[in-house]
Amino acid sequence: MPIFSLKVNSKSEEVNVDSGTTLLWVLREHLGLMGTKYGCGVGQCGSCTIHINGNPMRACALPVEAVSEGQSITTIEGLSKKGDHPLQKAWVEHQVPQCGYCQSGQIMQAAALLEKNNNPTREEILNHMNGNLCRCGTYMRIFNAIESASKEI
Repeated sequence: MPIFSLKVNSKSEEVNVDSGTTLLWVLREHLGLMGTKYGCGVGQCGSCTIHINGNPMRACALPVEAVSEGQSITTIEGLSKKGDHPLQKAWVEHQVPQCGYCQSGQIMQAAALLEKNNNPTREEILNHMNGNLCRCGTYMRIFNAIESASKEI
């Protein structure tokens, strides 16, 4: 099996896995980063959203071999040191989670939006978050939290 060198949450990591192993399983099973969730396994629900060089990507459908050495991978654990990113605080303030399963993917998708546009309209939020599913249907709280966090960024 090949060894892959990855930069995850600003830390250099090496993993010895089959080249077809998904990045999600590398993060969870080999690096112990459990915040990124498995939802559908085909990149449709968004629970596994992470950032690669600041862009939201679905880790469940991305083979580790597709991540080039030197690319920066950020998971929910790397978004902030103490869980104090404006989105994380807004999630608590607006009581977004019910079951919480989709939340790390929702937050990572929203963080990518706010990195590029720190004052999005409701329509821009809706369009950007389209495809990140919430089983509990807390979409209005999600949108409100994103709007609230945008005022803090």
